[in-house]
Amino acid sequence: MQTRIKKYLITFAGFFCLFIGLVFILLPGPAVIFVPAGLALLSLEYPLAKAWLRKSQRWLAASARKTDKLILALKRRWAKD
Repeated sequence: MQTRIKKYLITFAGFFCLFIGLVFILLPGPAVIFVPAGLALLSLEYPLAKAWLRKSQRWLAASARKTDKLILALKRRWAKD
């Protein structure tokens, strides 16, 4: 009985975080924090959520690398001026 309640609570918390993250995509807010947190919670119980979490982690890592390159290029440009 306790494992079933635990699964329901994890599922509810995961979907709640995911829902809040999706709302924050439309409204200003920390969607980048809530979407992966929701997927991480859901991945504890569901393999499909684990696959989506891996995809989102790869996407976020690629975005961070692109942002770092852009910032470095802007710093170099400003240093030359």
